[in-house]
Amino acid sequence: MTRRSLSSLFALPAALALRGRAQSAAADPYTTFDSDGTAHIQRAIPVPKTISPEAQALMASGDPWMPRGGTKERDSFMERMNAAYPVDVESTTFGGVKVWAVTPKHPAPKKQDRLLICLHGGGFTSDSGSLIESIPMAAMTGTKVISVLYRLAPQFPFPAAVDDSTAVYSAALKTHSPQKLAIYGTSAGAVLAAQTAVQVQKSALPLPAVLGFFSGYVDLARYGDSRWIYGSGGLKDFSAMIEPLKGLGMVPYVGNHDRKDPVLSPMYANLKGFPPSLCMTSTRDHCLSGTVDFHRALLRAGVDARLMVFDAMPHAFWYRYDLPESKEALEAQAKFLDQHLG
Repeated sequence: MTRRSLSSLFALPAALALRGRAQSAAADPYTTFDSDGTAHIQRAIPVPKTISPEAQALMASGDPWMPRGGTKERDSFMERMNAAYPVDVESTTFGGVKVWAVTPKHPAPKKQDRLLICLHGGGFTSDSGSLIESIPMAAMTGTKVISVLYRLAPQFPFPAAVDDSTAVYSAALKTHSPQKLAIYGTSAGAVLAAQTAVQVQKSALPLPAVLGFFSGYVDLARYGDSRWIYGSGGLKDFSAMIEPLKGLGMVPYVGNHDRKDPVLSPMYANLKGFPPSLCMTSTRDHCLSGTVDFHRALLRAGVDARLMVFDAMPHAFWYRYDLPESKEALEAQAKFLDQHLG
């Protein structure tokens, strides 16, 4: 082969790539690419018919997925939830940390020695779900839930939340077998659940029997596609997520801490020996990438990890407990936690 023909051969793939890019752009006027592969996409995204009529109507309405805190709508929402999932709620402390103790009105007689530890969402700066996430689980599993009111950023950045959740778990170990303990959370609570498990492992404490990782991410040094595409309510607040992500977000919580610290970002931890884990997300969830990446990392570590992804639903949609998809999601969460407790 001559030198000329060899150079032509190596030039061919590049030429074909450029030709393919040009053809793609010509065929698709709604997408342009930067030199680094960044795509600029303009699309009409209809509400699909694959989701329930109730979810379709809510998405089409433009209304918020959850009533805002401190409003009559929120109070009414919580009253309806408690009617659907009857529990008793007590404000107390556990392991020196403020918590809600959520006890089902009809506790299962054979589950008195079990305990679920709930870590709420809210971006580590607010409490958006300490009761919303614990009330259904307590009622559906017939098991007491301790919902941890961990310290919040910016006043208390990392590792304050991990210290609080670990303190609660350590206290639970004094009265419960680890095979009778579960840790779960949504959004920031999912992140904290994974962080707590890493910290527990680092402290040479026994891990819980089961982990619920419901829409979070475990690599705070890098974000996947979904963090750049969706807001907390799906596509309708698309632009809300773009600007904060330029700084990789969660600055109040992370501060100047090393984002590759294995406790802060469990993606960099040794996940071998982690308990069976349910990872749940949805296709319009800004934590979609983080959840599926964590699931794959668990599988690589040999963990019994399950993944459940709902079509077209936004971030933490199960907060709207009354939607058909939410009922299915909550039932799956409760069943997984319940089945893996001894």
